[in-house]
Amino acid sequence: DGAAPGGGTLRQAMLTAARPWLLRVLGPNCLGLLVPGIGLNASFAPVGALPGRLAFVSQSGALVTTVLDWARTRGIGFSSFVSLGDGSDVDVGDLLDYLAGDPGTDAILLYVESVRHARKFMSAARSAARGKPTLIVKAGRSQDAAKAAFSHTGALAGADLVYDAALRRAGMLRVLNTEALFDAVAMLARPRPLHGERLAILTNGGGAGVMAVDALVAANGTLATLAPQTVEALSQVLPATWSHGNPVDIIGDAPPERYRDALAVLQGAPEVDAVLLLHAPTAIVPSAAIATRLLPLLQSGGRPVLTCWLGGDSVAAARRLCLDAGLPVFDTPEGAVQGFGQLVQYRRNQALLMQVPAALAGAEADRAGARARVAALVAAGTLRVGEADSKAILAAYGIPVARTVVVETADQAIAAAADIGYPVAVKLLSPDVVHKTDVGGVVLDIDHPDALRAALADIPRRLAQHQPGARIAGYTVQQMVRRPRAVELIVGISTDPVFGPVVLFGQGGIAVEVVADQAVALPPLNRVLAADLVGRTRVAKLLAGYRDRPAADFDALCDALVRIGQMACDLPELAELDINPLLADSAGVVALDARMRLTAVAPGSDPLARLAILPYPDELEQRWPWAGGTVTIRPVRPEDGPAHQAFFAALSAEDIHFRLFAALRELSPAQLARFTQIDYAREMAFIATREGAAGQPETLGVARVVADPDNVRGEFAVTVRTDLKARGLGHLLMTRLIDYCRARGLAELTGTVLPDNVRMLALAQALGFTTRRADDLVELRLDLAPGGQA
Repeated sequence: DGAAPGGGTLRQAMLTAARPWLLRVLGPNCLGLLVPGIGLNASFAPVGALPGRLAFVSQSGALVTTVLDWARTRGIGFSSFVSLGDGSDVDVGDLLDYLAGDPGTDAILLYVESVRHARKFMSAARSAARGKPTLIVKAGRSQDAAKAAFSHTGALAGADLVYDAALRRAGMLRVLNTEALFDAVAMLARPRPLHGERLAILTNGGGAGVMAVDALVAANGTLATLAPQTVEALSQVLPATWSHGNPVDIIGDAPPERYRDALAVLQGAPEVDAVLLLHAPTAIVPSAAIATRLLPLLQSGGRPVLTCWLGGDSVAAARRLCLDAGLPVFDTPEGAVQGFGQLVQYRRNQALLMQVPAALAGAEADRAGARARVAALVAAGTLRVGEADSKAILAAYGIPVARTVVVETADQAIAAAADIGYPVAVKLLSPDVVHKTDVGGVVLDIDHPDALRAALADIPRRLAQHQPGARIAGYTVQQMVRRPRAVELIVGISTDPVFGPVVLFGQGGIAVEVVADQAVALPPLNRVLAADLVGRTRVAKLLAGYRDRPAADFDALCDALVRIGQMACDLPELAELDINPLLADSAGVVALDARMRLTAVAPGSDPLARLAILPYPDELEQRWPWAGGTVTIRPVRPEDGPAHQAFFAALSAEDIHFRLFAALRELSPAQLARFTQIDYAREMAFIATREGAAGQPETLGVARVVADPDNVRGEFAVTVRTDLKARGLGHLLMTRLIDYCRARGLAELTGTVLPDNVRMLALAQALGFTTRRADDLVELRLDLAPGGQA
């Protein structure tokens, strides 16, 4: 960035010069771009790219030339091949938005070293991953030495853990290297739906099958247990010496027909979700003959089948037949199991992508009270919040805490202990001490006033030995919680410099850094996301119970995590939260110790700006007078799915045609999810709802808008239940939608209507839209800029 004439940097001068002409700038310090389908090579790569349907985007110029050369030798083609360089203007999010809508691209491959604009990246990634397999190599997995942090949580929530959590939540698949990137896309770009995680292994050699099982177990995969009827069906087509279990060993002399018959049985077995076909070459039957016989079955649909042809020249023709047919092909059992693991992880990530958590209901948490307490602490300059205040804020969010009293003297401590009831614990309060146990600042199981006095006398002496000069602000006397079968957990919040607040969960206790068992997730959370967070840790197995220890109350744990996620969304001042330990057992959860670090927030700043994923905007809920009563107009929530399906079923065929330009009688699960699980950063759907006759909420109408990535133009649609037309509900919904669009800064609202949809055209005219006939459609436009049409 050199200096530009007249001041400023050359980079900024370049961007300023491009803006009036609506030019986008790629780079600088990039290799350029290639679009082989139109013969465009605006790069200085030493070789060109073959045409294809994969898009590749890289932040590394050196990697671009390497991948181009590697892909060309393997016959892999691309729809677009882009080197981003420094990304001064066009960044990863921009290209994801473009490629998501590119009809010439079937899958998107990314090499990313860093992300600058987290929300833009997350919104673009989630949009792309909804429609196309999106795979990523994120470089920089190793973590630098942990920075000094106020809490365990701050030290544990490393940058790579956060990136991994973000990519999962975006529905993308992360792989370790570029070779794995192309292996994975070979499976995902031609997917058969994976409905579960149970793998059946079909092999002509017992050793290969055992190797595959070992790899599957090591990866925490699930080997399908064959049902008796499946075993019987296999026995009808296999020799008596077959393995009678999974792996299904059909013996080394298996002819092509035996492979075909066994594979047909496994593909029809309800307890099998995918099949791994292993073949070791023999002199009895050429491998190519087996592949030829199997191809019609492999291509006919049904469950995913991964093929592994063991060996070299003897199986080369079989491999080529499968590759030419677009089937996943692997060289080793371990590689095939890894490929199956990628299918499983992609399925899980796609499920996370569809989660849109709702806000906690007002009756479930005193969110306003917690905000007021945090604001008072910041105003008083108390940025390092002690145990008592931290627990009070947790309690406001409905998180169970051990009763705690702050004291300054021994007499106050004895009075507090008498009120709480012995036994008690006493802990040091000091603004200079991070970990109280490290300085002897915690004494447990105190059962008598004399023992309490002795503990209060010993703590200052131990503090002087371990940390001379540390100040004592007082002590806390806490109820001694006796739950010997509980698991010690750590739960907290940390603030990542890129993705903002993250929720951390793992095994807690004083050895938390040594155990190093933790996972993180982006807030907000719901039960599905909380369960996924817990499931990514080793301590999850302890929580499930073992030997004579019953399982912990998983619902209570997930509920606590959801509430922690809500805190991360609600409290912009909350930089770190550390609950260690949080005890979990069959009776529920309870926080024994907690602390927070706050930070001042600039007046007038957007409290949600730090969040990578916007939470449910409950502040947009409003009640409006309508039809002699009231109706609630609010953003759609995921739990509105059943009511939305009923709403759709109540529409006439004509209204469905007007809305979707197609004949459709029922929304598929994917369509229903798309309408009710939305990204609030880019779209909004206001529903009109009221309580129905059965006491359940019913949807009366919906108005939605999808903004472009630059937040300049939004496309709208509105539908009112057929039996409620001509009662002003459409006008009410559109008025609310237009007000919202103006508030978020959109300049223009557009829509497309069929010419015979006279009611919609009349409503648009009444709201100030201009109309223009375009072929068999009418285009609507409303200027939202100040002074534009109302």
